[in-house]
Amino acid sequence: MPTLFCFGLGYSASHYIAEFGRRFHRIAGTVTTREKATAIAAAGIGGHTVDAFVFDGSEAPAQIATALTDTTALLTSAPPGERGDPVLAHFADTIATAANLKSIVYLSTVGVYGDHGGAWVDEDTVATPVSERSRERLAAEQAWQALGARTGKPVAMLRLSGIYGPGQNALVQVAGGRAKRIDKAGQVFNRIHVEDIAQTIAAAFTHRADGVFNVTDDEPTPQGSRSRSRQNCWALRRHPRFRSSKPRRKCHRSHCHFMVRASASRTTSSSANLASNCAILTTVRRCARCSGMVRALRSAMSRC
Repeated sequence: MPTLFCFGLGYSASHYIAEFGRRFHRIAGTVTTREKATAIAAAGIGGHTVDAFVFDGSEAPAQIATALTDTTALLTSAPPGERGDPVLAHFADTIATAANLKSIVYLSTVGVYGDHGGAWVDEDTVATPVSERSRERLAAEQAWQALGARTGKPVAMLRLSGIYGPGQNALVQVAGGRAKRIDKAGQVFNRIHVEDIAQTIAAAFTHRADGVFNVTDDEPTPQGSRSRSRQNCWALRRHPRFRSSKPRRKCHRSHCHFMVRASASRTTSSSANLASNCAILTTVRRCARCSGMVRALRSAMSRC
C-alpha cells in the first residue's frame, strides 16, 4: 500500500500532505520535539492522520527504521550540518535496502548556485555555493545522489527559491510591522508559492523524477519593489471599498516550468522513457495558462 514518510514535517511537507495526502494509505514523518509530535498526533495535518516521530539527528529511533521498510515515497527536507546529512548518517542502509521504496524527493535550495551577479542560472549551471550552509546543502545533495546511483532508486533534487504562502508572506510581515526592504542596485530575488512546491513534489513522485530541478517563478524582482507593492496592497485590502470576500486565485507557473524541465531533460535519454515523457507533457498542457509556458510546452512536444 502507498506509504509516505517525511523527514521533516515542516511548512512545505505539511502543505504537500494537506493537498495530496489522500494518495497514501499511511503517512508518517519526523519532528524535532515531543510537543510537536503530540500536537500532530492529536490534530493530524490537513485532515490526514500522521504518525509523528521525534528525530533530532542525535540517534536513530527503531520506530523510524521500521516505518521506512514499508515506505514507498520518501520526502526529506531535514537540514544538513557540518557532519553531513543526519538522515543518511543514521538511516542510509535502511533506505538503500527498502524494497518498497519507489521514489525519493529531496528539498534543497537555489542557494547552492552561489552569487552569479544577477545572471540567469539553470540546472546545468555549476553550483558554487558561498555560505557554509549552502556548501553543506550541496554536499547533502551529492550524498543523496550517490545513494540513488548505488541503489537504482530515483532521487529528485528540488532546488527551491524563496518560499511564500499562507502565514509566510510579505502581507503577514507588513501587517505585523516586521516588513523589511532590501534596496541594492542590480539585486533581484526569485520566489515560489508553497502550493507550487506541493504540486511539484506530487509530480516528482508520480513520474519518479530523477535529477536536479529548479522550482521557482520566472519573474525575479528586487525585494524592495515587492515590499512596496504589498504595503500598498495591504492598505487597499483594509479599505472597505476594496475588500473582497472571494480572493482570486493566482496562476503559478513554476509547476509547469518543472514539468517542462523534467520532460526536456529526458527527450535525449533512452527511448524507454518516451511514454513517461509524453505523460509529463500532457500534464503540463492541462495546467499551463500563460503564453510563455504554452510556447515552452509546444517546443518540448515537438521533440517528443
